[in-house]
Amino acid sequence: MEYKEISTEVLIIGQGAAGLRTAIELTREGVRCLVLSKRAHGDAHTKWAAGGINASLANLDDEDTWAIHAADTLREGQFLCDPRAVELLAKKAPDRVKELQNWGCDFSTTEEGKINQRYFGAQSFRRTCFVGDRTGEAMLQTLVKKSEEMEIPTKVNTYITRLLIREEKAVGAIGFDMETGEKLVFKAKTVVLACGGFASIYNRSSSRSDENTADNVGLAYEAGATLRDMELVQFHPTGMIKPDDMKGRLVSEAVRGEGGHLLNKDKKRFMENYSPEKMELDARDVVARAIFKEIVAGRGTEDGGVWLDISHKDADFIKERLPKLYARFSEYHIDITKDPVEVAPTSHYAMGGLKVDFETGETSVKRLYAVGEATAGIHGANRLGGNSLAETVVFGQLTGAHLAKIINSMETNEVEENLIQDSFEKVAVTINALGSQDTKKLIGKVGDLLWEHAGIIRNPGSLKNGLDNLKMLIQNKNGVQSKELLGTPEDWENASNLSFILLAAEAVLKGALKRDESRGAHYRDDATEKKEEWKKNICYKKEGDSMKLFTEEIPEIPEAILKALKEKYSLNYHHLE
Repeated sequence: MEYKEISTEVLIIGQGAAGLRTAIELTREGVRCLVLSKRAHGDAHTKWAAGGINASLANLDDEDTWAIHAADTLREGQFLCDPRAVELLAKKAPDRVKELQNWGCDFSTTEEGKINQRYFGAQSFRRTCFVGDRTGEAMLQTLVKKSEEMEIPTKVNTYITRLLIREEKAVGAIGFDMETGEKLVFKAKTVVLACGGFASIYNRSSSRSDENTADNVGLAYEAGATLRDMELVQFHPTGMIKPDDMKGRLVSEAVRGEGGHLLNKDKKRFMENYSPEKMELDARDVVARAIFKEIVAGRGTEDGGVWLDISHKDADFIKERLPKLYARFSEYHIDITKDPVEVAPTSHYAMGGLKVDFETGETSVKRLYAVGEATAGIHGANRLGGNSLAETVVFGQLTGAHLAKIINSMETNEVEENLIQDSFEKVAVTINALGSQDTKKLIGKVGDLLWEHAGIIRNPGSLKNGLDNLKMLIQNKNGVQSKELLGTPEDWENASNLSFILLAAEAVLKGALKRDESRGAHYRDDATEKKEEWKKNICYKKEGDSMKLFTEEIPEIPEAILKALKEKYSLNYHHLE
């Protein structure tokens, strides 16, 4: 196949906060990099993160420390987190937030001029820094502006279909221009995956439909990298129900963080029955299951949800703290200062992803790195709200700094023509076989299958049925096996998405079946308690044509975090009342 060739030192796949912060650090150190995106510049999933970014600044609660932040993270993650990763996150987050403010991010401030902080679920103190309810958008705009000032090269509308691996090292990637269909070859000394998670594999998701489709999982797995925690998917308690084109879109935790109440169809505040101490601000898995149980018990709305109500707060307060949400619902003739909104749980975040060394960002494949939601290990069995945005900038900076130190010691990789052609042919066979089907319909079927068999409450019989049904979908896809790409760029994109989604779905189902307990976001109705023997991670690796699952022990928790855990700090929700 004919193709256009592009060379750089560091190839970054993904142009959200994690990818841009990595690029900024590299460029600051004089390293040449290129950032790729499937969308337009500045239009990444980061901007959908609304509520805030965690940092133990102690601007409102002077008892807060990085160690307590880390302890909250480990508790929320049900002790499946990588303790060293959590320590790095908690220690480094304050500097990254201050850096963003220095670069122009307009964080809300107190009367004294300090960055303001709000409650988020399961946090011991007010730790979440925010820009109204558009924090991710403000952060991304800040990083985009900074990257433009530094003249960091970017390439948009680019879909990566396969990594180039030579002698067990990442040496680049291949893909295509999503507008023209031109084949692209990227050669690099090293590759960084920063292309999000896989929450969109479910049919109700807070992601846009063509984002978080498991690109990072598929690309890395096929390259030989180890995956981790794939069974652990976070269901956010509050996603929109209607209109249909907004189904699953996030209604930020900021609503509950500012004092919103959850009500069943009888307008009863039902969290009193599930978590009387923490109420609506208990851990996300606890609140999501509570809503799910209310709906199943027949106490939900006609449309299968519950009510989220903040109308008891002052109207001006709501408009100041939740301006984006107020505007969004106003478009649908709903005034959140007067009326409640219907919500239900939605697939929101993948705790699983690539296993990495968080000191460096390197995966189990040499010269292949990953940052942001592409990785696994920081969040354990349940992500603490506000940690995802912190993760992007903390580990983007750390990975960029590490690569800057070692890049000059790396030789320029040779990429033989036969490796390129063979890679294109393998991609063509996959895309053509899948593309001969109705790929969008199949993606929808996988999403329905996962919601039914690997959703908020799971059981082994249903998980086995889900795997059997998934196998039937895979076996039915024996279409055209041509080594020349057929169809349009849109066909290639849909087929590639499907191939990555199928892989992630298989991993989620197999891991959920293997983890014979309930922990965090993973809840088995046949094994409703945590088991000490399952305080370990499930890893996933390609072995021939099969997926091998194995477990690894959790490293020791650092002494400073152990001390904070023993002190048992906890959110006092009733400060809000």
